[in-house]
Amino acid sequence: MPGIQEIQKELSDDFSLLANWEEKYEYLIEMGMDMPAMKPENKVDENLVKGCQSSVWFDVNCQDGMMVFEADSDSLVVKGMVAILYKLFNHQPAKDVLEADLSLFEELGLWRHLSSQRSNGLTAMVAHLKAKAADCLAKGN
Repeated sequence: MPGIQEIQKELSDDFSLLANWEEKYEYLIEMGMDMPAMKPENKVDENLVKGCQSSVWFDVNCQDGMMVFEADSDSLVVKGMVAILYKLFNHQPAKDVLEADLSLFEELGLWRHLSSQRSNGLTAMVAHLKAKAADCLAKGN
């Protein structure tokens, strides 16, 4: 399985093929729509990301030091951002998630083109996943 760096490069390459921000926005939405469905019973308060205007859920489990999770959002654009995080971090070592350099979001232009509320939400999602990675490492699972 490719590591976070390889996946970031792949995503960067995919987005670079798109001519303008509208196409990138559509691709982001498509990525969200292509995500596996999250089990409704996992959409509970303890899996809800605090600090997002939209509802965003991450049901994260630690399996042998690896982050394994389901995720969803009630917003199409936000779900696309969730899809990027899902692609980057799902089935990756918690240590790598914790240490990940996420310059990808700057490179893709997401920080420039998202509203401040969505940017804050993305920051909250990353913080949530990094906290889960730290928990995973602390528990030594």
